[in-house]
Amino acid sequence: MSASLPDILPDLGQRSNTVTVFAGPCSVESPAQFEEAAACVAGLGLSWIRGGAYKPRTNPHSFQGLGERALQIMRAEGSERHGLRTLTEAMDADLVDMVASYVDGLQVGARNFQNFSLLRKVGAVAAREDRLVMFKRGFAGTIEEWLAAAEYVRLEGCERIMLCERGIRTFETSTRFTLDISAVPVVHKQSAYPICVDVSHAAGQRDLVPALARAAVAAGADALMVEVHPDPARAKSDGAQQLTLPQFEHLIAELRAIAAALGKRIV
Repeated sequence: MSASLPDILPDLGQRSNTVTVFAGPCSVESPAQFEEAAACVAGLGLSWIRGGAYKPRTNPHSFQGLGERALQIMRAEGSERHGLRTLTEAMDADLVDMVASYVDGLQVGARNFQNFSLLRKVGAVAAREDRLVMFKRGFAGTIEEWLAAAEYVRLEGCERIMLCERGIRTFETSTRFTLDISAVPVVHKQSAYPICVDVSHAAGQRDLVPALARAAVAAGADALMVEVHPDPARAKSDGAQQLTLPQFEHLIAELRAIAAALGKRIV
């Protein structure tokens, strides 16, 4: 496990001068794959790496993740080798304690944004273990519903909550989802929660990711989530939306220039 969370979590607030990047592969596939991604993330001076251990896939025949083995890889290659904080999704209330024993942040995915029993469990474990909760908006959830659901986490004693806009389902089919960039200022106006923008799931196509990332930083996002993979063509899930490592390095350079113009730093 990496250093204690209080060092970085105060920097996640909406009035912070930092933009935190949560980068990493869609799925943890092997120690070599994850270590290569972690080396890139750490080499850029970033703080967090994300990866999927349990994958909620639309098609049950698709890759479902490596489970606890993926969590072991994240800790060994991300936390212990490269000193990165780690984030992964907790899908099942029965697994939350085990997942929290490996990682620094618990993600609640879009499919579970109104799974209230899971939200209560995640909130209680995160409060007890001092974990970040990354709470994604549902496919068709309004901001009012999203903020109300976040209260299920907070009322269990967890104050370390970050909302994550990941695109909503509309009539538009040219992107995987429609990124609601206005959610950034609206969340800041209506709550004290910091907000992350997942530009990869919204785009669904890697060539669109940089533009959405630039827009999110310009809109005032407190964090970004970007999927990166050493070899996206061979990825076991969502290869089309994952950046290559050189593409990610170029994007971070661009984002640092935009952040600097706003008096912020990419971390």
